[in-house]
Amino acid sequence: METFNVVGVMSGTSLDGIDLAYVTFTKLNGTWQFDCHDAVTVSYPPNWKHKLQGLVGFSKDDLLDLDVEYTDFLAHIIVDFVDQYPKGTIDMVCSHGHTALHQPEMGMTYQIGNLPEISKKIGLPVVCDFRIEDVALGGQGAPLVPIGDQLLFGSYDYCLNLGGFANVSMQVDGNRIAYDICPVNIVLNHYVSKVGKEFDAGGVLAKSGGVDEGLLKELNAIPFYGESYPKSLGLEWVNTEVFPRIDSCSLELPIILRTFVEHIAFQIGQNLQGVSSQNILVTGGGAHNQFLMERIKSHAKPYVIIPETLIVDFKEAIVFGFLGVLKLHNEINCLKSVTGARKDHSSGMIYYP
Repeated sequence: METFNVVGVMSGTSLDGIDLAYVTFTKLNGTWQFDCHDAVTVSYPPNWKHKLQGLVGFSKDDLLDLDVEYTDFLAHIIVDFVDQYPKGTIDMVCSHGHTALHQPEMGMTYQIGNLPEISKKIGLPVVCDFRIEDVALGGQGAPLVPIGDQLLFGSYDYCLNLGGFANVSMQVDGNRIAYDICPVNIVLNHYVSKVGKEFDAGGVLAKSGGVDEGLLKELNAIPFYGESYPKSLGLEWVNTEVFPRIDSCSLELPIILRTFVEHIAFQIGQNLQGVSSQNILVTGGGAHNQFLMERIKSHAKPYVIIPETLIVDFKEAIVFGFLGVLKLHNEINCLKSVTGARKDHSSGMIYYP
């Protein structure tokens, strides 16, 4: 039996905050198990949220400066979390960082918060920067969670995450397949922030609006949805393909939200057609949006399972902890069947204090 105590760290494109999970991973007779002891979300202060929302407009030099600043900011948050436990309890930290630039078709991806100095600031080994090697191998660099879906949540036929983007993971002909479906909270939260809210709790505002059929048709016609996997989405794509289409319609907020919820549900339904006898694990912040879940269930017929809150909210942080464990032992943590890279590989950088 092998046991590893790690802290997994995740910051998603929806900017809900930084998720930290203290997890023990155990490999027994070749099978991985995990136990999540504690997890917390640290909300971004307004100044950081503002900076991260504007990342795509940063020059290269400004981005490099911000990386230094963000690495220091992230390290302090991790230290505050780790210091709750006796010295020697945590073996390492495994961090996603935050996506500043993701254009895999151009061979580019950049995660801030992954500078080598982070290990010295924390005082523990750090495994991070999981995307860059995959992109160098011709892959999308995303999604990265499916190896965790396969090895930790393999009892489910489908794993659907509703975060900044919706992505799905499944087994097809013996291979793990995964890809981004459509934006979710990155769009919903953007519009609801205009009335001073962080998110549409329960989907109440969306439910109060009507569907604008013209906008819905235009959104569903975006070329990305007709492409085959592997494929992934980023903030740059939302800025060019989604926001301009919505903003050109000059609609009231409830109508925007209601129409986009229907768009999300329709796209998920399109990607889960013909699987009515199977089960689907739903995690991510969108799983708490009751109206969104109602609409998804109306379009997608599988048996929907929403697990305990700890898994709903922190599955990605848990899996990033797992990616680090695999990397430290040079085991495959990135699948070519998922990202389109030239080969399966063990991705990430390892830094020591």
